[in-house]
Amino acid sequence: MFKQTLTFGAIGMVCSMAAASANNTPITGNVSSKCSIFTDTIGVYGNPTPDELSTKTADGGIDPVIRYDVTVADKYKAKISWPNSFSTSPSLSDAVNWDGETTVKSHSVTGMSAYEAAKVEYENVTEFDLTLAGSTWFSVESEATYGVGKSLPGGEYKANVVAECIAD
Repeated sequence: MFKQTLTFGAIGMVCSMAAASANNTPITGNVSSKCSIFTDTIGVYGNPTPDELSTKTADGGIDPVIRYDVTVADKYKAKISWPNSFSTSPSLSDAVNWDGETTVKSHSVTGMSAYEAAKVEYENVTEFDLTLAGSTWFSVESEATYGVGKSLPGGEYKANVVAECIAD
């Protein structure tokens, strides 16, 4: 009788140990980006002709300026998209043709001047490899031309520049 109890006790103990050894232990962590984006200058559309809105200074506008601060070199890419639609506008019955340009306005490190020549442009997007640590200011020009020979309706017009920092 004593042997049977001991045997069952040992089997029960082995089963308990097997169940106790199955365990999920979580590991968590947070990563802080070493790339930050700030709006230094809010853009303003000028209205040089009845069918056009433009951020160019010559057209009465102000180009928005976006600053990227990078603390770790060669790990991030700036991806900046000039507008290709209005976020707010009066009702428009015709097409709007968009154009724009993103350029390096200034920088904190001399070597960053090479960003302008090495930029990649497609559709309404411009990408810059942020190969150096420091700050870079980008100017974004935007133009919207309405229809063919039509005047833009009166009202408020808003569009957005999209600025992203992509980890390489």
